[in-house]
Amino acid sequence: MPINKLAKKRGKAKVKISDKREAAMKKIEDCYSEEFDVKMSIIQELIPLGLQAIAEELQNEVKQLAGPKHSREANNVRWGKQNGSAYLRDQKFPIKVPRVRNLQANKEVPLNTYQRLQQPFNDNSDVMRRLLHGLSTHKYHESSSLSAEAFGISASNLSKKFKKNSTEKLKELQTRHLTQYDIVAIFIDAKRYAGDGIIVALGVTMDGKKIVLGVEHIHSENARAIGQWLDRLIERGLKFEEGILFIVDGSKGLSKAIKQKFSMYCLIQRCCWHKRENVVAYLDKPQATIARRRLQDAYSKTTYKEAKAALTKLHKELETINVSAANSLSEGLEETLQIHQLGLSSELSKSLSTTNCIEGLMSQIGSYTDKVDRWHNSDQLLRWTGSSLMDIEPRLRRIKGYGYLKVLKYKLQEIVKARTAEKPAVSVQKLVEIK
Repeated sequence: MPINKLAKKRGKAKVKISDKREAAMKKIEDCYSEEFDVKMSIIQELIPLGLQAIAEELQNEVKQLAGPKHSREANNVRWGKQNGSAYLRDQKFPIKVPRVRNLQANKEVPLNTYQRLQQPFNDNSDVMRRLLHGLSTHKYHESSSLSAEAFGISASNLSKKFKKNSTEKLKELQTRHLTQYDIVAIFIDAKRYAGDGIIVALGVTMDGKKIVLGVEHIHSENARAIGQWLDRLIERGLKFEEGILFIVDGSKGLSKAIKQKFSMYCLIQRCCWHKRENVVAYLDKPQATIARRRLQDAYSKTTYKEAKAALTKLHKELETINVSAANSLSEGLEETLQIHQLGLSSELSKSLSTTNCIEGLMSQIGSYTDKVDRWHNSDQLLRWTGSSLMDIEPRLRRIKGYGYLKVLKYKLQEIVKARTAEKPAVSVQKLVEIK
């Protein structure tokens, strides 16, 4: 026996599905012979009515195929009954299925009604949603919304259904065309799962709506891996020729990949919150409290000149207190002031100066994926994350200040126009002033 293969304990003998079917069928039939009060309580659950309606539909189709009973004119004839099953929503119930046979062709005539009843209502979406929101496959039967007579909802069957549906959701997310969206800003952030992680891109359209652009399984935020992922977004139709503002947490690999792939068509805004926390991490508690407040006040300034002056003054003070904190503040400082250089409204600045929008999305993903005790492979990780994103996306709110996105779009277009005109390299602040 291989060392990585462990002997499994012998479990109890499984009950045959035929025995389960017969027991469930008998229980349903017995319900019709109960006292009036019992029958009324069952009818109120609508299960018997649903099964009765199924039987009537099957008999109607048999009548269309074989004609009235005892008729000898049609080529198709009634051929008894057989055990079968039908779905009521996402749960399967045993039924008796009438058979029809074509005597001339000597073969069975399939019933279209029965074939449609073999498919769960809403294509297993209810099962998908319940499992995604935390209902265990082993407790699904006990949580059945219909009745105990339902079968075919074992843990293994539910897992297969979830895997199929989550695969479809992930494929939909990773392949849908992006040409339909007019993206003006993109948030990018990563989430860790033990030793691995995923990276997500969240786009903002001109009307302020948030759209999940893509998700990728990535071990570390290195420029080469992220660059290949950005290439796939471009191949799917991401429009960037008029300029896009990228909001990131400060990862050097991420910023490098964005500059390589979008070059003169991108602006990068580094998260002010991450910069603030990186700086105060070098200071003791009293100093950190003061520095955090000073940084917050500086980034709250409405103009680039005021914010830069406040940060420069703080940087000089930090040089006498803690050189490491001062160096952390100066590293990438201009990118943290990108929104100030663009001169956007205060409402829009609050939405685009930090990665809070995508941080909130990552937190919501955790409410779905944190319940998973063990990640078996990359496919499972991506399926769960992709399905979670597709479930969350319709509930995402518009960003605050979205009415001013037209101003952002105009300024991005002006910057791109100046860059592509092969003018000498100038600062973004000067490019913004070009009208």
